[in-house]
Amino acid sequence: MKFLEQTTRNLFFTGKGGVGKTSVACAASVQLADAGKRVLLVSTDPASNLDEVLGTPLGHHPTVVPSVPGLSAMNLDPEQSAAEYRERMVGPYRGMLPAAAVASMEEQFSGSCTLEIAAFDEFSRLLGDASATREFDHVIFDTAPTGHTLRLLTLPSAWAGFMDKNTTGTSCLGPLAGLQAKQNLYKDTVIALGDPNITTLVLVARAEETALREAARTSNELAGLGVENQHLVVNGVFQATDTSDPYALAMQRRGETAMESIPKELVSLPRTIIPLTGGGILGVEALRSFGHRPASGVSFQLATTPSQLESPDPTFLPPLLGELIVELAEKKHGVILAMGKGGVGKTTVAAAVAVALAKRGFTVHLSTTDPAAHIAAAVAGETFANLSVSRIDPVAETAKYSAEVMSNAGGGLDEQGKSLLAEDLRSPCTEEIAVFRAFADAVAQGSDGFVVLDTAPTGHTVLLLDSALAYHREVTRQSNQMPESVEQLLPRLRDPDFTRVLIVTLPEATPVHEAASLQRDLRRAEIEPYAWVINQCLSPLSFSDPLLQERQRHEQSYIREVVEKQSHRTVIIPWQIDPPVGKIGLEHLLKDTELSIASS
Repeated sequence: MKFLEQTTRNLFFTGKGGVGKTSVACAASVQLADAGKRVLLVSTDPASNLDEVLGTPLGHHPTVVPSVPGLSAMNLDPEQSAAEYRERMVGPYRGMLPAAAVASMEEQFSGSCTLEIAAFDEFSRLLGDASATREFDHVIFDTAPTGHTLRLLTLPSAWAGFMDKNTTGTSCLGPLAGLQAKQNLYKDTVIALGDPNITTLVLVARAEETALREAARTSNELAGLGVENQHLVVNGVFQATDTSDPYALAMQRRGETAMESIPKELVSLPRTIIPLTGGGILGVEALRSFGHRPASGVSFQLATTPSQLESPDPTFLPPLLGELIVELAEKKHGVILAMGKGGVGKTTVAAAVAVALAKRGFTVHLSTTDPAAHIAAAVAGETFANLSVSRIDPVAETAKYSAEVMSNAGGGLDEQGKSLLAEDLRSPCTEEIAVFRAFADAVAQGSDGFVVLDTAPTGHTVLLLDSALAYHREVTRQSNQMPESVEQLLPRLRDPDFTRVLIVTLPEATPVHEAASLQRDLRRAEIEPYAWVINQCLSPLSFSDPLLQERQRHEQSYIREVVEKQSHRTVIIPWQIDPPVGKIGLEHLLKDTELSIASS
């Protein structure tokens, strides 16, 4: 991997969900450690899977990876970060102030934004405080999917600006003393991010148009924040071995087409190409060879060998997506949530389900809460009868929410009171509150027809759903009003006759295990998933290309795991020769539903 030839102290890995950021970050960490460097690998993803890839249980603090001398790794746990941050802010006052005052402080620190600023607090310590990582030669950040990453990386400037303008010493986070004391640290973090001698941003993408567009958008936005030392990694590039295999040729051609039209923002960046492997990259030995092109006829060493893999057995395969759509249509209205790890195809599934239901004559609204939304690409600007499409835009929702609070809560305030309220609303926390309310409003529309929501990646989605009570406290503090849609959100999400959650995954280790973790989280929140959708399955197809045959065998055990251990209702979507975009792509994806989209 070229970016390791002359690497900086800090490496950031970012990109669209599912492109292989964790695999590339872990491989880089292992290979640097093998070269004699002392390396700390950190995940800032709420849905981290470093443990599984490295084969080592990890926690909130650096843990030595036994099989790789010199390598330590850790997961930044948002919940634990928030608990530790809250105690640092409140703990010194216990026994010094009245119990009511301490309780009030704890309440102030229970807002939904505390999770994010607490995680950022730890992130800043690792990046901006050299003494915190003095024992390491390199600090590598395996970041969350793009939308969350951009939010995380823009926080240094956002919080610094808010603290510069804040005059009251309070915000939705509670007393700002803890933040103000670290303002220099946050500014040092911004400086470190923009210093090309210290930090390299590694943009990871697949040879796919949407992934490359996302990488270009990220590159452009981060360059605007001063992060200009960038390197592009194109992961999973497929080269057909058997040119008589139509699927192999289509897969290679799709990648070549994407690379030929690579966005201009990426053309000039130094580039590393990583070939597609026969299966998942798990374990240290696989990571040691990852990124190196093998000799002709030699496969990468994976967690399993081809002889250990199951041969395809079509008799056990779950039904296709069409069967699930028939069941969903029987309800005639309600909310359908497509949830799962980033990059598994939630947008594709949401678009397909929405279009199929609209073709059956139902009124359908398709929307997303994902900051890195690709709904527009999925429907490709097409218009469909009975279907409306929108995105919950954080900027627009924040402006709308702020104006409403100022009108309602600020109506009876004097000028000083209005000034204080306006200052409070400038807090970066307000965006999260506004988006959450819009999400609740979208769910409420399910009473009159179908609402299909393409949600954010797993960690962000769970945090969003879990923030209902925190939001309740926050919104009543600012406006003394509780919208009916918010009040009814959790009951609606918990009602199986109103909300159907579709857990979307791929037939691979990490996506399946991430989806299982999501299912456990949902059940703890008393939300029972309706079905699992396994996307981009090779098992129903016939291949002659040896690499695709190997990947086909590799996915068998993960399909069985879902069917036998995770879900009583599972459907699959085969890999498509035509990208599932627009009328033609969605027509092919939905061919098992016997719907003719092109005739609409």
